[in-house]
Amino acid sequence: MRLSRLALLLVFALPLAAHASETPAEHAANIYAQQEIDATPLHTNLPDYSLTPDELTKSQQLSKVHVTMHFVSEAWDIISLLLLLWLGVIAWMRDTAVRLSKNRWAQGFTFLLLYLVVGTLVSLPIDLYEQHLSLAYGLSVQSWGGWFWDMAKGLLIGWIFGGLLVMLGFWLIRKFPRTWWLIGWGFSIPLVVFVIFAGPYVNYAFNTYEPLQKNNPQLVAQLEQIVHKTGMDIPPERMYLMKASEKVTTLNADVEGYGASKRVVVWDNTIAKATPDEIMLIFGHESGHYVLGHIEQTVPFVLVLIFISLFLGYHFIQWCIRRFGAKWGIPDQGDWATLAVLFLAFSLVGVFTEPAESYFSRVHEHAADVYGQEVIHGLVPNPQATTQGAFDVLGKVSYSDPNPSPFYEFWTYSHPAVGRRAAFGKAYDPWAPGMEPKYFPKQ
Repeated sequence: MRLSRLALLLVFALPLAAHASETPAEHAANIYAQQEIDATPLHTNLPDYSLTPDELTKSQQLSKVHVTMHFVSEAWDIISLLLLLWLGVIAWMRDTAVRLSKNRWAQGFTFLLLYLVVGTLVSLPIDLYEQHLSLAYGLSVQSWGGWFWDMAKGLLIGWIFGGLLVMLGFWLIRKFPRTWWLIGWGFSIPLVVFVIFAGPYVNYAFNTYEPLQKNNPQLVAQLEQIVHKTGMDIPPERMYLMKASEKVTTLNADVEGYGASKRVVVWDNTIAKATPDEIMLIFGHESGHYVLGHIEQTVPFVLVLIFISLFLGYHFIQWCIRRFGAKWGIPDQGDWATLAVLFLAFSLVGVFTEPAESYFSRVHEHAADVYGQEVIHGLVPNPQATTQGAFDVLGKVSYSDPNPSPFYEFWTYSHPAVGRRAAFGKAYDPWAPGMEPKYFPKQ
């Protein structure tokens, strides 16, 4: 039921809190527009993204497993929820919560806790295998104890904040039985903004941070050049080093939060494995998301998805209660067990909206790639070589497949494929005679 739980987080916008955090699988993505590559001079002296035979074999094996696991996980999320409904497990959770207390708050939090615990156990075999795979390929170095502890913390945070949302949702259902979904959507609007703002603070529960100035003042000075060039208001005291090496071997640098919570985060793996120029490129890319207004554009996009999910979820609940209510032990939409039916609706909707979400993300990531390469012009000796080198190291560290399945790219990739990003970086030179940069006019 992993996707069911993620659907709850999606509908209340929690994914935005981790907007810039890439997993190993997210280092790969879709094809760049060929005409944009063809329109720029090629730097043929720069090597394309390539892997050694051993690295290529690993990347292809990992890619095949990721494809299989992705769709198996989506199917299992839906099937497992249906089984829990048909076998009466969801009804048992409701009965247990009601039997333990007559207080609605106690009932709601008890039901959600049982649901999250059972859902975690149901999805645990898949989660265990994915972590085993990450360890086997050297993408993760986290101990099993630490991995389970992170899972427990995530469950606790989800239970506390999710419980508040559940109580609000069922209050709306009782007060506004026909329009609760629309009013709930209205409540989600400020919540989306709050989640983006609070994201950096939630991250402290899972990662260790130190002031970047303390560890690498020279890098801070270099990143400040980009901050000044882009006009972002991020002083050195809001630049941090994240000790990602405690858990993973992959690389990243990002800009998190919004307003007063906005900050720069550079992973220690990135400092260890990438050059300072390449780190500037990665940071320039992340800066592009903010300067180009991608957060502001993503908020309405997510709100549209929330609207669709809640609208369809409402009608799906009515149909399920009429058709299966007696079998599932759910008499009406005000019953706690209805929550599982709503999550089932979110899971089904998520399957069909995934390509649109992926495409929307890829468009932003490509724009940020262009912005990142342009912003480091004049700050590094060779922007093309720096960009190609950054994607080369990102791809090799993550064992990104140079030739991923076109269908899998289209359906799931949130970023353009690393190989194509490297090729674009090698080719893109808008500062050449007769060319014009997109975001930074020639001086």
